[in-house]
Amino acid sequence: MQTSQNHKISYGSGRFYVEPVQNLESYCLPSSDNIDNYSSSDNSSQTTYPSVQTLEQYCTLESASTSNSFPCQNSPPTLSFSSNNSPLSKLESNSYVLRPQHSLEIVSGSPEDDSYLTHDLDDLTHKIRELETAMLGPNADMLDIYGTVIPEEPDSFLLEAEKWKKMMEMTSRGDLKEILYTCAKAMAMNDMEATEWLMSELRKMVSISGSPIQRLGAYTLESLVARMASSGSTIYKSLKCSEPTGNELLSYMHVLYEICPYFKFGYMSANGAIAEALKDENEVHIIDFQISQGTQWVSLIQALARRPGGPPKIRISGVDDSFSSYARGGGLDIVGKRLSALAQSCHVPFEFNAVRVPSSEVQLEDLELRPSEAVAVNFAICLHHVPDESVNSHNHRDRLLRMSKQLSPKVVTLVEQEFNTNHAPFLQRFVQTINYYLTIFESIDTVLPRDHKERINVEQHCLAREVVNLIACEGAERVERHELLSKWRMRFTMAGFTPYPLSSVINSSIKDLLQSYNGHYTLEERDGALFLGWMNQVLIASCAWR
Repeated sequence: MQTSQNHKISYGSGRFYVEPVQNLESYCLPSSDNIDNYSSSDNSSQTTYPSVQTLEQYCTLESASTSNSFPCQNSPPTLSFSSNNSPLSKLESNSYVLRPQHSLEIVSGSPEDDSYLTHDLDDLTHKIRELETAMLGPNADMLDIYGTVIPEEPDSFLLEAEKWKKMMEMTSRGDLKEILYTCAKAMAMNDMEATEWLMSELRKMVSISGSPIQRLGAYTLESLVARMASSGSTIYKSLKCSEPTGNELLSYMHVLYEICPYFKFGYMSANGAIAEALKDENEVHIIDFQISQGTQWVSLIQALARRPGGPPKIRISGVDDSFSSYARGGGLDIVGKRLSALAQSCHVPFEFNAVRVPSSEVQLEDLELRPSEAVAVNFAICLHHVPDESVNSHNHRDRLLRMSKQLSPKVVTLVEQEFNTNHAPFLQRFVQTINYYLTIFESIDTVLPRDHKERINVEQHCLAREVVNLIACEGAERVERHELLSKWRMRFTMAGFTPYPLSSVINSSIKDLLQSYNGHYTLEERDGALFLGWMNQVLIASCAWR
């Protein structure tokens, strides 16, 4: 996005500006239509808008490889309004000119010119029209019977003045969601003057130790600044390689795993389907397309160790990615050693196959298939990272599903976040991102105090990274591409799969799990799938296929 070269946005010290806002109330995010329909009050006295300083030090997340400044346009002008609300000063210097009010003066002819008086009414009207055209130009056609100019459309300077009045009223109301959306809308319309002014106002309102919307607002503001500077991809990547260290990030992810049931719900539902499908098998091969820490398989190995008749021989193929590798502080060998040690303690025959390629690049030969093994495929919160036809002509998302079908698996499990950002345009994606992550921040708010250091670290290093990618990045650089379960069903069906019913035992176990968490978590079974939510917002969907 091109911006003016006159001013700079200083990329800050890497720490969030903390300025809590008192008595911030919760509002619903308006639609794009409602944003444009705020009422404004007349003001007969002269009103002067405050000058807005140049944007500086918006950016709040660490970035090891970005430059220290980004270009942007000037802050909004200082506007003065006269008694008739006509904007003055800066607007006039920008070629917003008042249209002169012409009075129509008909000069009669001399006494000797009797022919002028002998013209009929139509001829007189014609002459008046010619005179009006000479004086008023094209707007002469808009004259009414009284000779008053009726403009074809509102003057540009009046529209501009009304826009700034609405934004001032909006910021005085303090609706943070509304201001965030308006800022994103201004950016989408390439209105940099309004974007920068709204960013300056947002900076005063957000806080990483405030309410859920204030905390999310801090990361959203960071994302908008990064989008304007075209640095979203750099920041997204830097969040895994500057701070914290791998071990610290692992601890933050563990905190998130413990305080919220999202991951446990997904792992428990998937493991239940796998255990059910493989209950009579002596050799099993589990293919995990995003092994991460390998946490999911701890409970399954322990459950299979207690199986009547003895445990099966287990082989796990773990697919790696760079973020998982960094988060655990090393390569796949670490996961293999941990799981092997666990299996040995449970007296379970175990083998680990490290697949050191991204999910989108996995080929059949990487999986080292064996005819004697029953196969289970696991897609736990990973398929939305695989590019589809909108990003790559190879459409790896559907390719992986077709390849999985070729394995003749006993079961394929799918766990995904339930919201739609894959093909959504920027503004629609922005709204969905705000609504989805605000729900997560609200659920965290019931567990950890707002000034709790671990909560700040969890949100900054485990959630803000995703928000930055969703808002600031486009094209191949945007790797967070979620889809609703209805779209995943279409993809699985096209690949040749049929639904695998989930066991009622799994549902009962998950209900028991949710009772151990504080808050308003909901569990719904619908159309052969399980949906975990917070209050009225569904967050995670889980289902199985064969």
